[in-house]
Amino acid sequence: MSDAKTQTVARKQWDVIIVGGGPVGVFAAHLLARSGHRVRIIERDPAPYSLPRAVHVDHEIMRLFNGIGLFNTFHKVMRAGDGHIHIGADQGVIRFLSAAGKPRPFGHANDYFFYQPEMEQILRAGLARYAQVQLDTGLAVETLSQDADSVTVTLSDGTTDTAAWVIGCDGARSTVRKALGIALDDLQFEEPWLVVDAEVEGPITFPAYTGLPAGANLQNLSLMQCDPARPATIVPGRGNHRRWEFMLLPGESDSEMAEPARVAAMVAPWVGEAAHKIIRAATYRFHGLVAEDWQQGRVFLAGDAAHQTPPFFGQGLCHGFRDAANLAWKLDLVIGQKAGAALFATYQRERDAQVRHVIGAAVEAGRYICELDPAKAAARDARLRAQTGMRTASDLIAPIASQIIGAGAGERFINPTLGGGRLLDDVLGQGWRVIARADLLAHQVLDLLAARCVSLADLPDPEGHLAAWFDAREAGFVLLRPDHYVAVLARNPAEFRAALAAMAQNAALRLPETTD
Repeated sequence: MSDAKTQTVARKQWDVIIVGGGPVGVFAAHLLARSGHRVRIIERDPAPYSLPRAVHVDHEIMRLFNGIGLFNTFHKVMRAGDGHIHIGADQGVIRFLSAAGKPRPFGHANDYFFYQPEMEQILRAGLARYAQVQLDTGLAVETLSQDADSVTVTLSDGTTDTAAWVIGCDGARSTVRKALGIALDDLQFEEPWLVVDAEVEGPITFPAYTGLPAGANLQNLSLMQCDPARPATIVPGRGNHRRWEFMLLPGESDSEMAEPARVAAMVAPWVGEAAHKIIRAATYRFHGLVAEDWQQGRVFLAGDAAHQTPPFFGQGLCHGFRDAANLAWKLDLVIGQKAGAALFATYQRERDAQVRHVIGAAVEAGRYICELDPAKAAARDARLRAQTGMRTASDLIAPIASQIIGAGAGERFINPTLGGGRLLDDVLGQGWRVIARADLLAHQVLDLLAARCVSLADLPDPEGHLAAWFDAREAGFVLLRPDHYVAVLARNPAEFRAALAAMAQNAALRLPETTD
């Protein structure tokens, strides 16, 4: 940010201070700034981390990137993947989760792989569009205190600053979480893994697996090698970036496994004769942890500060972006005095259950991936081959529920391609939206939320996704939230009005005739 811009905004109290300038914190700043709010981001490190960490997002996150006007920029530097495949102890397929070649009701591919330093650069550069955002790097939050109206942070340069609200997006070792004394709920999963990133000039070499689905492209799949001799994961990256994750076996030490010669030997069978360069090798403990409280007064937790997810379905960073999307519109309503602070009671209730659902699935997958007993691994292979159910990793994302979610609502709404090749979001825009099969209704809740109302009949639906969605739920009206989740689902005008009234009360909306 320019000095002039910094001087312009620094004289004002901030609506929100975000602690942590990683992807989740900066994304949250985008959402708040697009609503006109004043945001200061405080980041401990002087520059973004130069090596890859997270590598995967899904279609929901690409949809959110579109909402901040950065989809096309991200799309150019990302690789659309074909899904996930799990290989058993006998080198045969035991699980295949893919939507490759299938219809896309959500508009985008289910999986995208990226290079995190590029993602962070794009997100930070995008902040230049907002005069009311200030990003300060090389500065840490030492302490924080709060009263009924604001939060004060003490910074490592000896200064203090205040905001109406604070979001702690400062990672797994969150200073904010520790300052608040918030404990983590340990979901009883911890396994040591070696993570290796490399630049590889050529295709990866795979063993001769059996049972591969027709057309499966191993080069474009996230592959879990469930081999009791050495569980491993092979992940495609953008461009020539590739990632391997190798489980440490009993008796192996972190330092031993990270030695260059050992890393080279681990990767060698996969790269074959292809020229390659190891750019990072580090050992990690894969955890399942969730903060017991996501809000304390005027301070919230988001991203890794609130939860840590085993990486077996690539949802860790996705969770953080969902946190920001869920919280940002609620902050917007409260800061804009359209809702009372009671609305924030829905933040943890909606996000915690969804996060725990995904962590549960990841822990379950992690336990069978990490099986080291050959007999148990063979039994696992037989059991998984007999299962049916989840078709893609996106099916992991459960609907949300809270006092502001109407009966039958809470799922992510679809984003199909409409006439002219435009996606639904591009036609409807962002924010609150109503799609009605019957006559459109006027309602004070919709006026307060500035909801755009459209008739289903006016939305060209060449692939039939919208019609099928409404038919399957016998829906006449649907209210979509800014984070693209369904807030209200109703069959007729009377149900819709009743559901809007209930939502207004439970969300502490400040309608014209109400007083607070």
